[in-house]
Amino acid sequence: MPSAPLPQSAAPSGHPAAGPAATSAHAGPTLPTPAVLGEAPVLAQAVRGGFVESVHRGSVVVTAPDGSVELVLGDATDPVFPRSSNKPIQALAMVRAGLDVAPHHLALVCASHSGEPFHLEAVVEILAGAGLAVGDLQNTPDFPYDEVARLAWVRDGRDKESIAQNCSGKHAGMLATCVANGWDLATYRELDHPLQQACADTLAELAGEPVAATAVDGCGAPVMAVSLAGLARAFGRLASADSGTDEARVADAIRAHPEFLGGTRRDVTAFIRGTSGAIAKDGAEAVYAVGLADGRGIALKVADGGQRARTVILAAVLRRLGVETGALGALEDAPILGHGQPVGSVVAVGI
Repeated sequence: MPSAPLPQSAAPSGHPAAGPAATSAHAGPTLPTPAVLGEAPVLAQAVRGGFVESVHRGSVVVTAPDGSVELVLGDATDPVFPRSSNKPIQALAMVRAGLDVAPHHLALVCASHSGEPFHLEAVVEILAGAGLAVGDLQNTPDFPYDEVARLAWVRDGRDKESIAQNCSGKHAGMLATCVANGWDLATYRELDHPLQQACADTLAELAGEPVAATAVDGCGAPVMAVSLAGLARAFGRLASADSGTDEARVADAIRAHPEFLGGTRRDVTAFIRGTSGAIAKDGAEAVYAVGLADGRGIALKVADGGQRARTVILAAVLRRLGVETGALGALEDAPILGHGQPVGSVVAVGI
């Protein structure tokens, strides 16, 4: 069945898109701020020497196994761009469309990988399996995300490359899916391409709501907006999927190979390893999505897009829900430094 046209504007539902006169050199955009950002409660404080130096506002949604909303802090209904938190759902669309790769490769298709050598080797393997090469990647060239890998890369005299960028696993999977279906490779990033339509349909199905807005993600592929409730619902459904389904195949790959989803020094990897049956995916602009084995989903976004509070907020939500995990220490480790020494920390409040 043909897909319905996707919304072309990046503006959330109910908010007009910015026109040519919406901005100037001296003024910010005139778009209204969505409630999920503008009315978000303070969920974290940066405390230095016993003094609250800064605060971070955010919204959190927890969905029940049946998809209903169980807990809301802030707003549950305004759409947000989940950014890379959408990747496991995009990977599901690819599997449904015929992508057939090893589990560790599938985890990499879901990844914002750190650019460590084993990540890059696996990207090459996915491409080679489809008769393709690194030159076929269209994602934005960059240095490796991981600091150790990045320094080694630069010491070797290498410039930014598409394979090193954290989305190269996703793009390799997209290309391999196109090969499996005979779809055009040159236009796989275009919104009207069958691949991207499949991703949109899958996101809408799992989220239980239509895609509200589209834009271009940092890697050059489309990014599609849903509410935090929809994002949490989608992850709960993935994590609790019946064995043998495509959904379970994606979730099992993430659980079995979390180092391919993130990296050896990443909090998302530590969380998956330390939390029985869980899946998770971090995203740019301080988004985090979690699916628990019992079918509950968690989605959060820090309103200012700053990354330092997101793990602290997630840890507090997990504590409130009574989720047993060995990763709380890693998630809550957010020191504030003075002269290189801890003099405070980022702490959750109001959760």
